Order: sequence, then C-alpha cells, then structure tokens
Amino acid sequence: MYTLTVIPGDGVGPEVTDAVLHIIDALDLNFDYTTADAGEECYKKTGTTIPEETISLAKKSDATLFGAVTTVPGMKSAIITLRKELGLYANLRPVKSYDGIDSLYKDLDILIVRENSEGLYSGIEEYTPEGAIATRVITKVASERICRFAFDQSIKLGRKKVTAVHKANVLKKTDGIFRGEFLKVSEEYPEIETDEKYVDAAAMFMVSKPQIFDVMVTTNLFGDILSDEGAGLVGGLGVAPSANIGDDNALFEPVHGSAPDIAGKGISNPSAMILSAVMMLDYLGEAEQAQELENALLDVLSSSKVTTPDLGGSSKTIEMANEIRSKLI
Repeated sequence: MYTLTVIPGDGVGPEVTDAVLHIIDALDLNFDYTTADAGEECYKKTGTTIPEETISLAKKSDATLFGAVTTVPGMKSAIITLRKELGLYANLRPVKSYDGIDSLYKDLDILIVRENSEGLYSGIEEYTPEGAIATRVITKVASERICRFAFDQSIKLGRKKVTAVHKANVLKKTDGIFRGEFLKVSEEYPEIETDEKYVDAAAMFMVSKPQIFDVMVTTNLFGDILSDEGAGLVGGLGVAPSANIGDDNALFEPVHGSAPDIAGKGISNPSAMILSAVMMLDYLGEAEQAQELENALLDVLSSSKVTTPDLGGSSKTIEMANEIRSKLI
C-alpha cells in the first residue's frame, strides 16, 4: 500500500489529475491517496496558496502528485514552497522523443538534472536606489549533492555520459564552485564519461546537435531554461513530465502550467501528468508497473486515434484516459 498526497490545484490541474488517477487505478498496485489544496482557488478560499495541512500531508506520504496551479501575484509559490519544505533538491526533466508526437527530433533521450534549492531562485532580492539586486547562492554542499545525484542516476539508468553546464568563465566564483564540485565527484565515477559546456553553447547545441547530450547537470536557473528548451524539441510542455526528489520525499508534476485558457473544456492533454506518474512509480521501486503505464500511453500516442486536440486529435481528456486505461486491463 502506497500513501499518496494528491494536489490537483486549479486550471487544467484537476482534469489531468483525475485522468491519471483513473488510469493508475487499473494497475496491480494499492494506492491510498488524500487530496490536498494549493494554488489560486485555495488562496480564494483560505487566504494562502499552500496550507500547512497540505505540507504536512506531503511530508508523511510516500510521494506527492501535483497537478497545476495558477500563480497568485505577490503570494508565495505553492510549488517552490513544497520543494523547500520537503527538501526536494533534485529536479529531473526528461527530454524524450515519442512516436506519434510531432517533434523536431525523433531520436532524443536526454535527462536534465537541475539543482532545485538555490541559485538565483533563492529569493534573496532587494531594491536599490538604482533598481534592484538578486543574490545568486551557490554552495559546495548543494553542488556536490546534485552532481552526485546526476552520476548516481546515470549508473541506475545505464547512461554513459554526464555533462556539466555552467558559466564559470564569467561567474568565476559561483559557477567556479559548481564546476569544482562536479570535477571532484566525477573522479569517483571513472566508468562514466564527463563533459563540460558553457550554458550559452549548451543552448545552441540543444538545438543544433542535441544527440551529443545524455545526462546534463546544472544550476537552478540554467536548468529551468534548458529543460523548457528541451521540451520544445520533442513536442512541447504537453509531453514534459518532471520529478522533484530529496532524501526523504518526492513530488511529481507536469510542467505545462494551469492553462486557464482551456480549463474546464475537458480537452487538456494528460500525457505529461501520466509520464510524471511513470516517474513516480519508478521512484517507488515499481519499475515493471512504470514501464507498463508508459507503454500504454505510447501505444495510444503512436496510433493517434484517441488523442486530445493539441496532439492532432479530437478526443476529450477522459476519452484519452479511458483508451490508455483499456491497455492496462
């Protein structure tokens, strides 16, 4: 029995969340899940975007499934708060091509490992008479931890190369620390090939020669940008899952946002949420069930018969979910 905290959120979040719960219910696994609030609708009801009760439930769960939330201007981010409270220092963003998805490249399978706890997203900003200053925090502990995580993932997944992405030629102190920790950790993994790229060069190669990458490890802001760029290579955010992992907790979410323009129409693409659930099952040690779920999705995507409008079809979210579920029964 796995205990899950499910945070549907708002916008299309509840739609894709309902779809994935409907599908994984067909797996030969037992889930005991509790629904919790976060996001804009939660703020309207409670005055906060992320109640303490939600955080507490997530901390006690084996994993958390997070749908999507709408940003409330001036209020704390629900997802960033959860990442910090749960100690989720590693953000995994696969960049993978799938049959049936219109993409720029058909042969990509890259894993971007993004440091999730510091960098320019540390939230340390202040106004000055001239404008404002943001402080970029890079520590040896966090850099070593994320680099080791990237190499361990490479071993686990049978990958061959880890590329560090930084800008140490300009950010000599902060990225100098990140680069130094990467080089130290790499010495402990002689079986894994290592490489370095400046972030601007990495962005260019992601477009021109993405096949040179296998696993990429980088700092928070660089990872955020490069992972969205990677999603654009393989069909967009509608097929982009993510995992946020720490030492004791993990949270899984699609990265497409709440898409308020289509919310309530029942046409949201559940693929990214389903692929996030695949990552969750793998995290829980259910590799066979994870592969079964991914295969069911890929079967439906490759046939292109029962898909949502953004995928070129005319089906509703729940119709696509039913078709995927039918492959598991």
